[in-house]
Amino acid sequence: MSKETKYTEDNIRSLDWKEHIRMRPGMYIGKLGDGSSPDDGIYILLKEVLDNSIDEYVMGAGKTIEISIQGDKVIVRDYGRGIPLGKVVDVVSKMNTGGKYDSRAFKKSVGLNGVGTKAVNALSTFFKVESTRDGKSASAEFEKGNLTTQDILDETSRRRGTKVSFVPDDTIFKHYKYRTEYVAKMLKNYVYLNPGLTIIFNGEKYFSENGLRDLLSDNINQEDRLYEIIHLKGDDIEVAITHSKTQYSEEYHSFVNGQHTTQGGTHQAAFREAVVKTVREYYGKNYEASDIRKSIVSAISIKVMEPVFESQTKTKLGSTEMGGDLPTVRTYINDFVKTKLDNFLHKNPTTTESLQRKILQAERERKDLSGIRKLARERAKKASLHNKKLRDCRIHLTDSKKDRNLESTLFITEGDSASGSITKSRDVNTQAVFSLRGKPLNSYNMSKKIVYENEEFNLLQAALNIEESLEDLRYNNIVIATDADVDGMHIRLLLITFFLQFFPEVIKEGHLYILQTPLFRVRNKKETIYCYSEQERRDAIQKLSGKPEITRFKGLGEISPDEFVHFIGDDIRLDPVMLDKEKSIEELLSFYMGKNTPQRQEFIIDNLKVELDTIEEEL
Repeated sequence: MSKETKYTEDNIRSLDWKEHIRMRPGMYIGKLGDGSSPDDGIYILLKEVLDNSIDEYVMGAGKTIEISIQGDKVIVRDYGRGIPLGKVVDVVSKMNTGGKYDSRAFKKSVGLNGVGTKAVNALSTFFKVESTRDGKSASAEFEKGNLTTQDILDETSRRRGTKVSFVPDDTIFKHYKYRTEYVAKMLKNYVYLNPGLTIIFNGEKYFSENGLRDLLSDNINQEDRLYEIIHLKGDDIEVAITHSKTQYSEEYHSFVNGQHTTQGGTHQAAFREAVVKTVREYYGKNYEASDIRKSIVSAISIKVMEPVFESQTKTKLGSTEMGGDLPTVRTYINDFVKTKLDNFLHKNPTTTESLQRKILQAERERKDLSGIRKLARERAKKASLHNKKLRDCRIHLTDSKKDRNLESTLFITEGDSASGSITKSRDVNTQAVFSLRGKPLNSYNMSKKIVYENEEFNLLQAALNIEESLEDLRYNNIVIATDADVDGMHIRLLLITFFLQFFPEVIKEGHLYILQTPLFRVRNKKETIYCYSEQERRDAIQKLSGKPEITRFKGLGEISPDEFVHFIGDDIRLDPVMLDKEKSIEELLSFYMGKNTPQRQEFIIDNLKVELDTIEEEL
């Protein structure tokens, strides 16, 4: 008989604000990560500080924000009104404290919970806030949320505003690194949503005159647009719409009060519905919704009074009301799109002709594919039931919701040995494994039909749930896990080609990664070091001295599950797959995956020479 556990007053513990944040950081900033993903915690910290500066601009105070990231230190300086000097400490260290609770000061603010900067403070080894207003200034420094110094100056010549500096705690955000590409994308979204605002990041200027029109212009090349971007604006709403000539699926960029809602929500659902309804009524045809929305590339931004999001990181809007005397979110967006888009279509016959041709083309393709799709879905369902290709994670097997979890990951592996190692060592709650059989097809220049006819592509599409829209994506992180040899590299290229050809938004939205696994294991009786490069191997040999045992991993299948658990756990190393904004997707695919050309041969030879020169220098 087991002893009864004692439960007394000694078991009751009260945590102060910083202890609670540090103990449960995921409640406040979502996942942690190391900076390889755009939704990792270090970017949320930056966003929480930046949101306050953006709110100052929205309220008409300060047109410029300066940001510096040097190594692990982040500095954000705005020229707004400045925090009231007597409250500088309180607003960054007392929960539920801030000016945004007063709706007269911040009517449609991003952050209304009074938590943001407190989380940054608690999760930083160094945090400093400085405020200047009315010729005076106040500052305070903290370490992990604990106040270390405080200062008030009666006179200063500095311009008014707020400056926040912080260094994320590397015991919480392990091996982290800020990636310029992710920060730049975040800042571009801020200026798209706030035309007239200037953000200077490490000396580079970000500015937008045309709002969401500029966002779409930067995301879809002129030659790939079916028609010129439709740009519509209202008091609390702005939309931009076009269709791609080459893209198959839908692509949406949605925002609420300046917050990028990467998982959509009530506003995005209403927008998708409104576009279909308006187009049907304009043409007087009951076109299929999927035919109207196929290849759409669009953006929507709305402003809501006291928005309700489905998580602290605000990636999905849950509000159904606009607030005040306004109607519901659905009604408001439907009425706006019906009036504005219908007027635009009547005034622009060239656009309407192009759009109708696109819809009719989508209709023909859908009908041609209907039989193949049905068979493909049946095959996918059967394969899933018998667990032939996909070993799912519990979060999807047990959760009835379709919403993807920020922690969910799908590893795409090659061969039974590699998939077996990952399957045995994965976190079964959040990590799933999809096993490839042989090399995928080179899908460059092929039609969507091949996705349904090819078993590997069909089952992968079904596993990801991305046939119609990225909004239904089941896994937040898609990780290509192949051997670091010629065959493995080729499989990576073929998979990347698949996504670029049929689902480029998966890459555009930062969901695709390459798993980095060690090339060598260097160990003696006391210590084991895993090395990801020749240089790390040499450093490890020197560190361990003597004659340590050196193992070269030829493939993922050679790494035991006991070891693999480290490489897909807390110490996981991911390289994000990113698009070169200077080149179109067609240019990239044509160069790397098209017919052999003298230019590509020169590219391979030149890069091989650089690699050989580097190896010689190291030797």
